[in-house]
Amino acid sequence: MFTVRWTRSALNELATLWTQADSALRQAITAATNQIDQELQQDPESKGESREGNERILFVFPLGIRYEVDRQRSIVRVLHVWSYRRRGQKVAASLRDVIPLLAGHARHARL
Repeated sequence: MFTVRWTRSALNELATLWTQADSALRQAITAATNQIDQELQQDPESKGESREGNERILFVFPLGIRYEVDRQRSIVRVLHVWSYRRRGQKVAASLRDVIPLLAGHARHARL
């Protein structure tokens, strides 16, 4: 079992995505974030696609992430997160909506 940690910069990116999202997209982001955490806890080296070094990318709609695996310490670090959306999708949200989502990940962030 691996521990999944989101870097501070990845959390900031996630917060930006959230604040720019409408209600439906916020729900999709929440579901994708939970699925990403669950998938990476199991066998992160078999998920997504390999990249240079220990880095990999993974797509769980509507998010893409770049992460690295530290097998010796059983840690996965999410380094970068982005979203992909359908054309014409409206964006709107407030900061109060993102706080519950980030609260669960903040304890794992690297300062």
